[in-house]
Amino acid sequence: MTKTNTTELLQSFLVVGWHECISLPEMGLHDFAVKVDTGAKTTALHAENIETFQKDGEKWVRFTAPSPTGATGQTCEFPVHTKRAITNTSGTPETRIVIRTPMVLAGRRWKIDISLTDRGNMRFPLILGRRALRNRNILVHPGKSYLVSDKPVFEGSDR
Repeated sequence: MTKTNTTELLQSFLVVGWHECISLPEMGLHDFAVKVDTGAKTTALHAENIETFQKDGEKWVRFTAPSPTGATGQTCEFPVHTKRAITNTSGTPETRIVIRTPMVLAGRRWKIDISLTDRGNMRFPLILGRRALRNRNILVHPGKSYLVSDKPVFEGSDR
């Protein structure tokens, strides 16, 4: 591949930083700081008080989602998309509830799968895994942050 072809190819990609802000509009989360983690297959959101219930004959989940500002979280309800065996950060497999919801990144909107788990001891309540980025012409710059979004006032805790 020539240098010209490489340049043309790269121009067709959106380059994001390893920290960015996204929106999950159906959760009411806007300009939410996330870690873009290509080492993680699945996107994971910190959720508390996770409980399943039946609604109109389907399985749903209710949980408390974090607030972008660190304030008290809000209760969300979504249909259960699936349950999936996911290896956590300690390398231990666990079964997690997965929901599907729209995400907005750099003005682009598409649906992603999000697993619900306890990320209370992590700096970022949400990691954006590689499945959410697949087939979207997105490259991650590992040395830069907030290339397509403004750095938020609140960016996780200092853990």
